[in-house]
Amino acid sequence: MLVLVAPGQGAQTPGFLTPWLELPGAADRIAGWSDAIGLDLAHYGTKADADEIRDTAVAQPLLVAAGLLSAAALDASPGVVAGHSVGEITAAALAGVIDDESALRLVRTRGLGMAEAAAVTETGMAALLGGEPDVTVPHLEKLGLTPANVNGGGQIVAAGTAAQIAALVEDKPEGVRRVVPLQVAGAFHTHHMAPAVDKLREAATALTVTDPKITYVSNADGRTVAAGDEVISRLVGQVANPVRWDLCMETFAELGVTALIEAAPGGTLVGLAKRALPGVKTLALKTPDDLDAARALISEHAGA
Repeated sequence: MLVLVAPGQGAQTPGFLTPWLELPGAADRIAGWSDAIGLDLAHYGTKADADEIRDTAVAQPLLVAAGLLSAAALDASPGVVAGHSVGEITAAALAGVIDDESALRLVRTRGLGMAEAAAVTETGMAALLGGEPDVTVPHLEKLGLTPANVNGGGQIVAAGTAAQIAALVEDKPEGVRRVVPLQVAGAFHTHHMAPAVDKLREAATALTVTDPKITYVSNADGRTVAAGDEVISRLVGQVANPVRWDLCMETFAELGVTALIEAAPGGTLVGLAKRALPGVKTLALKTPDDLDAARALISEHAGA
């Protein structure tokens, strides 16, 4: 059983889209999506620096575009799909809930809405390495922070105001080795993003939605979702609610997943899976050079 997963914001690096544009038809697809959403994806994915692509309104469409390009290059149907944060929009398209262009239009609205919400108050996020959730979460709540991403593998990402993040750096929960502030523009998956939820909900009314054609795992609670309308409802709500990637990985195990491939720009979710899913083979799509190994993994596991 193969699961194809899509990463969230923070996975992007300068120039990461460049090798993918060399694939047949890729540049034309990117140009079409760029026209549809009013954003030059090729420029930002090949020439922009780290600060430019850290912008939420830019990073999110780039990630979905790269995920869809790399998954199309695999030309295979996984048994399960899931996405971390904005990667859920990629997963929804891969599952056939919405088409690719609709996914890009939706993520453009999401990115703009979240960027606007983040501009209201100076907020941020920080990864906590080590520690136990039953100790870490109450400590975060005491500081007024939200456990925005519970990622499993000993990692929780906290979100809140800049002052709250600074307080966390000085006052780590017991057992936490390090607190690493993240290069993101706001406190995603918290109440600070509530204005973006309203914008996304309005945009979702224009979507043509169908039920998933393959098993779709939601990062709200790790449950499988069989109705397309519910997939979209969860996509809208998760902007202001925590991501439970730990529960997604528990569901992968329950479903009997034996291999995990992470769409471009891969690496983050594979790292978590290596710690939380022992025995599951993993592969990250970083460049097209990884496609042959991914296809070999697919041939071994996708038919289960």
